[in-house]
Order: sequence, then structure tokens, then C-alpha cells
Amino acid sequence: MSRVLTDRIRTEPEFTEPEDYMQSSLSALFPDDIQNQHGDKDQHIVYTSPTLGEIVLELSSPAGEKGRLLFAHYLWNASLQLAEFFEEGDGKRGGRERWEVTGERVLEVGSGTGLAGIVTALMGAEEVVLSDYPDEGVLANLRTNVAKNIESNGFGDVTVQGHEWGVVDDGFSVKNKESFSRVIASDCLWMPWQHENLLKSIRWFLKENGRAWICAGFHTGRELMRGFFEEEKLAAAGLEIENYL
Repeated sequence: MSRVLTDRIRTEPEFTEPEDYMQSSLSALFPDDIQNQHGDKDQHIVYTSPTLGEIVLELSSPAGEKGRLLFAHYLWNASLQLAEFFEEGDGKRGGRERWEVTGERVLEVGSGTGLAGIVTALMGAEEVVLSDYPDEGVLANLRTNVAKNIESNGFGDVTVQGHEWGVVDDGFSVKNKESFSRVIASDCLWMPWQHENLLKSIRWFLKENGRAWICAGFHTGRELMRGFFEEEKLAAAGLEIENYL
């Protein structure tokens, strides 16, 4: 049987209610229906890597409607895909060197649970900053995930930073202008009204000749994402497309 992207994750604690078992079985009952987000309250997610072992991700508890609308309390498939790419990017293991992160300074925007950024740290990035909207619940949860998976394993320089896309006059932004060789984002394109702000942040933090990796699912519709990749809009931000996958 072929492996699917979500085979690497499981939720804990184990299901106890009949409806929980039903929910967990939907992908088997309806194999053509892809579940794009994962996790629920009182659960955490375990990502099992063939090279890195288990990565345990706590989920934030959104405060009010504004917190829920950030959708940072789920793990999204785009994060799973980026994490898998980064694991395959180690040239020493015969992987796709395009995704190599060893020695790079990495900024993740819209980190959510922080999975993709955490994997870059475990794969040898020199420095990693996990950033998300400056909501204390989201940021506190990111710090917890860093403590569980990075600090407890003795890995290096990983920090958590609040950042609102397009706002680049704060201390962190001024200090780190054009400082990161890699900027990553997963499932951040579903808000077309934020595309220009996201592009502004990516260009601001990205070094000359750096590379941004953007991954998004089509569950919100292609039309919402299309504008982000318009050549005119990218050129205005000082960016260009190197490649699509």
C-alpha cells in the first residue's frame, strides 16, 4: 500500500468516545476526501520521522474569535509536506539537495505548531526563528514545542518571535533586515488581502540570493492563492519565482 502524507502523524491521548473513533476513521471510509488540518482540544500530535524520531507538538487553545481565526491551533498538511522535503534535503542521504538547510539561517512565518521550522533545526540549520502573529497563546505554544523537541535534545539556536506580516518597524524587524538565507511559509495564502503584507515581510527578511519556500494546499481554492504568485506583484516586492513543484 502506498504511503500518504498523513501516515507520519497520530493524535494523543488515545480516543475514548465512540464519535472520536468515527472521526479518526473517516480517511479510511472516504479515501478520496483529504483531511487538511489535524488536532483538537485536549490532544497533541506526534509526528514520526524516519530519520529524526518522534516530534511531539502541542496545540494552542485559541482565545476568542480572533484567536480562532488565526487557525494556528491546527497542524496543516502543507507543514507536513515541507517537513518531509527538509528531511529529504540532506545530500548525505542521497536526498534532494534543493531542500538542504544545513548551516542556513531560517525564518518561518505563520509557524502555527512550528513543525516545519523545528525540522529545519533538527536537520542542521544554524539558526531558526519561528514567528507567528503576536498572540500570546500561539507564541507560548510555540515555545512549548521548541522546549519539547529542540532544547530537550540539546539542539541549538531556535527562538520564537511575534511578527505581524508587513509590519517591519519593530526592533526585531529592523535588526534582522535581509538576515535570513531561507524563509518558509506553509498554508499562509488563504487570505488574499494579506498577500502584499506577506510578500513585504518575506522580502524584508530574505538575504540577497536567499530562497523562500512557500507551500499551500488547495483546500481553500486555487483562486484565493493565485494572486500571490502574480509576476507583477512579486516584482513589486523585489521577488521572483525560481520554480514550482
